[in-house]
Amino acid sequence: MNLQEIITGGGISLFVLLTIIQIAPVKINPWGAIAKAFGRAINAEVLKELAEMKATQKETREKLEAHIDMDDERMADVHRTRILHFNNELLREIDHTKEEFIEALADIDEYEQYCKDHPNYKNNRAVHAVANIKRVYDDRLEKHDFLQ
Repeated sequence: MNLQEIITGGGISLFVLLTIIQIAPVKINPWGAIAKAFGRAINAEVLKELAEMKATQKETREKLEAHIDMDDERMADVHRTRILHFNNELLREIDHTKEEFIEALADIDEYEQYCKDHPNYKNNRAVHAVANIKRVYDDRLEKHDFLQ
């Protein structure tokens, strides 16, 4: 046997062996592993760029989430300010329409929901104002004496 016959016979034997292993019920896939390794070698640059894009996307997502949280907190502050202002007007005996009370109650709903969802948010500034607005609203509702 010469060298060419050995290499040809060995190559054919290796091909048949790998094919039999792939077909066998055991989950070994040598052709898939070879193709995967070859594909990774060819696409190494693309895979590197993809990993960089994923890292950049994660960083952007974190910044966006922080911005959204900050914006939500600002909106809670706006609701609280409106609640305190409305309560101040009630304390100065400025009359309001039923619609104005409904707007104030909507601010209260938004504010209380934010406080419930964010237990670390400092919300004790408006507790008594909220209670007073609800009490005055109930009184006006009972007496039917909203500003017309």
